[in-house]
Amino acid sequence: MARPGGNITGVSFNNTGLVPKRLEVLHEMVPKATTIGFLTNPSIQTSEQNLADMETAIRRVGLRMIVLNAGTGDEIDAAFATARGGRIDALLVGPDAMFNRRRVQLAELAARYRIPANYSNREFCEAGGLSSYGNARTQLERQAGIYIGRILKGEKPADLPVQEPTRFELVINLKTAKALGLDVPPTLLARADEVIE
Repeated sequence: MARPGGNITGVSFNNTGLVPKRLEVLHEMVPKATTIGFLTNPSIQTSEQNLADMETAIRRVGLRMIVLNAGTGDEIDAAFATARGGRIDALLVGPDAMFNRRRVQLAELAARYRIPANYSNREFCEAGGLSSYGNARTQLERQAGIYIGRILKGEKPADLPVQEPTRFELVINLKTAKALGLDVPPTLLARADEVIE
């Protein structure tokens, strides 16, 4: 990462390793939850690591987990149908580009089935999702732009270290919390980088 070599450098939008913190936020928001659903796309490279992180975090706080696999829009619908009927009390949506593209669908399904959910980035909350914790994408996008400028001015990509996220943000959608009948703890609101009202 520090010296990528060849013609490669870049910015990592990696959200792996944030699952325990995201579960902490979700559990603080829904403290009576005993069963947490974990929506994951089994076809992505980081799926196994995210699942292992979730299993460790779930054991640490003494909760039960139900894994919901989805790799398509129809499978997302099926996963929520499985979650319906009180099988899960809250949902953690794993980081995945396909989920990001389907963020409106995910937020609408969570609202329809009245499932409090935590997502990997702010765009989900802007689409109506309850909460998110993830890397500050604007910081990474800005860094990517800086790298493009440096490369166009003659620097070699091999000499530019791959940048990883250093800033993370918590976003809470109070409108969604109210619709779900949740009282967001003041301590969580105080830690939020943005509150959507």
